[in-house]
Amino acid sequence: MDDTREKDATDRSSGELPARRRSDRPLGAITLGLAIALTAAASLVVGIVLGPMLSGQPARAADPTTGTTEHTVSVSGTGEVSVAPDVADVVLGVSVQKPTVAEAQTSAATAMAAVVAAVKKDGVADKDIVTIDISLSPVYDYSSSGSAPKLVGQQFSNTIKVTVRDLKSVASVIDDSIASGATTVSGITFRLNDPTKVQAQARKLAMADARSKADALTASAGVAVKGVASITETTVTTPVTYSAQDLAKSAGSTSTPIQTGTTDVEVQVQVSYLIG
Repeated sequence: MDDTREKDATDRSSGELPARRRSDRPLGAITLGLAIALTAAASLVVGIVLGPMLSGQPARAADPTTGTTEHTVSVSGTGEVSVAPDVADVVLGVSVQKPTVAEAQTSAATAMAAVVAAVKKDGVADKDIVTIDISLSPVYDYSSSGSAPKLVGQQFSNTIKVTVRDLKSVASVIDDSIASGATTVSGITFRLNDPTKVQAQARKLAMADARSKADALTASAGVAVKGVASITETTVTTPVTYSAQDLAKSAGSTSTPIQTGTTDVEVQVQVSYLIG
């Protein structure tokens, strides 16, 4: 320890100061300037990333080949085509009530077999006859007040959907099925068997409608359509449907009158156009 004190005294007497550790050195002008520059650069990156999100401005399409931002305008278009249907779906049913389950099932099966035979005779193919519902339920008598309901029988129901491809046979299918034992006619729907071509026509009309709106908007803004950024499509087909009540109005007639009407096919598009 005496040697250290003597060395410090010698250094002070000679005018020399002991060397400071590296960590004791103050930041120089260059080091401090570098730290400030790095902080500013980080703030600029954060501003670039979060700026569009915080500003609430709508996003613009970016061209990946040039890196430039593209302006867009979004419009909707609708195209509708009405055509005569070529297929009818008829829902027919048999409902039978009997004292026992076996009797109800047997009676309903016999009646439905007769209905199926009748519609086949009218030209309906096997592949166009589909069973869509079968149900069995007990029947109770609630007329006795103050006492428990009394089981009086069983009801068995069988329902089929028949696709009629010759619309001239629709009336015969309905009339002959009722004559053969059908107890319910739930309704009839007219539609297109293949709507592809009609949808294509409606699609062209929808795109033309959208472009017309885009041209009108851009012309008013002093710009023009340069291309398409995106397209979305929705297709709606509206078949003609008659309820059981509509069919019941013709009950008692020699032949059930059938009006096919028209089927509407509508295509809606949402198009985003590039403008400039």
